[in-house]
Amino acid sequence: MASFVGAIAITDLVKTTLGPKGMDKILQSTGRGHEVTVTNDGATILKSLHIDNPAAKVLIDISKVQDDEVGDGTTSVVVLAGELLREAEKLVAAKIHPMTIISGYRMAAECARNALLQRVMDNKGNAEKFKSDLMKIARTTLSSKILSQDKEHFAQLAVDAVMRLKGSTNLEAIQIIKKPGGSLKDSFLDEGFILDKKIGLGQPKRIENAKILVANTAMDTDKVKIYGARVRVDSMSKVAEIEGAEKEKMREKVKKIIAHGINCFVNRQLIYNFPEELFADAGILAIEHADFDGIERLALVTGGEIASTFDNPESVKLGHCKLIEEIMIGEDKLIHFSGVEMGQACTVVLRGASHHVLDEAERSLHDALCVLSQTVNDTRVLLGGGWPEMVMAKEVDELARKTPGKKSHAIEAFSRALVAIPTIIADNAGLDSADLVAQLRAEHHKEGCNAGIDVISGSVGDMAELGISESFKVKKAVLLSATEAAEMILRVDEIITCAPRKREDRM
Repeated sequence: MASFVGAIAITDLVKTTLGPKGMDKILQSTGRGHEVTVTNDGATILKSLHIDNPAAKVLIDISKVQDDEVGDGTTSVVVLAGELLREAEKLVAAKIHPMTIISGYRMAAECARNALLQRVMDNKGNAEKFKSDLMKIARTTLSSKILSQDKEHFAQLAVDAVMRLKGSTNLEAIQIIKKPGGSLKDSFLDEGFILDKKIGLGQPKRIENAKILVANTAMDTDKVKIYGARVRVDSMSKVAEIEGAEKEKMREKVKKIIAHGINCFVNRQLIYNFPEELFADAGILAIEHADFDGIERLALVTGGEIASTFDNPESVKLGHCKLIEEIMIGEDKLIHFSGVEMGQACTVVLRGASHHVLDEAERSLHDALCVLSQTVNDTRVLLGGGWPEMVMAKEVDELARKTPGKKSHAIEAFSRALVAIPTIIADNAGLDSADLVAQLRAEHHKEGCNAGIDVISGSVGDMAELGISESFKVKKAVLLSATEAAEMILRVDEIITCAPRKREDRM
């Protein structure tokens, strides 16, 4: 039974974050510095929990996978799995064998999935409609997050960014820069690439039609680098000769780099004063210490490759962009690359009151971007607000009535677990869930009904009119992962603690 208890406890922990009126959690680390994170994201909360219960770890895993796979629905998947287990616990107490429950759950999940498939909308053909679908999905995703106050603004940001990707789900090309200061409304989408670095002294501040060499190489060999090496010299002039030779070596390297015919050199490592001076004389913009993330993305965006040797210039692929200039965001200077090769790239600059707000805003935006990029590939859309759960519950109930034997109890339990999601959404908003869910169920017995819970007015509303939509892929992933996780925990009859693995004696 311990396995049920742990899993249900986890569900109760995160279920208050579900829905547009869900609350946030403060996570305080027990490590040094006692860092504080404020978040509403199921996966983030569960990732940082310190847990001994093995069944709870299964739930944490499914929420992580949900986060990696589709980006949103991390709380729903845990809540659904937990509710399935809560129902299963009652059935087990009524002497129904776990295997019977599992086979009932399987039939129910299949039935629920088919119910969704019959009710999906797909506007792949009509670009206008599809874009408005994307906007609705973005708004719905953001409405349960910190960005819900400015969701119009951020939904537009997210949709524009994803439309630029032209169907790839590679979110690497969308860079998110966080700058404290201003308010969340001041965030904007920039069509180029912004590198969080300053331009060195005496170098051109603006370059048009830039040819960029992205490199990862040491540019600081004007000192004897071998530690512990002793050089015995018999006069000071010899030391000067060694230093001169080092400088010559550096000068050669810089000449090789300049021979590529570039006017911008971005390096991952430091560039010392001497080579920087040489670059400035040649009129080349040298950017040092662009961190790994920065150069990887810059190479991707400008269409170049990262080079570390410079002997044969013809084999190195240079990056290109129309304009490099220095811009100011808040108090900081950044370098802006515009008109880049890969038109898909863009940068979202987030502004906000504090680091905590910015981190949470980034997580929320990341969820929205993930969902949208998945929806661009799988264009099927459902209504939101507890509507899909009610549709599935109705079909699953029908199936339970047709199924003979003990399985029907399990199928019925599955439908009760599905209804728990709209119930929790209503509870979190402080509404009377029993009354609302009963109204919903009555509405859903009419043909082609679009009713769901409208949390804002606190009643049953038409989801199609309110523009509350969700991606089919997210819902499908929630349904299937939750069922599988519940099934896995149900199969367990006892938890055995193992001895730690013995180290073999290395003799």
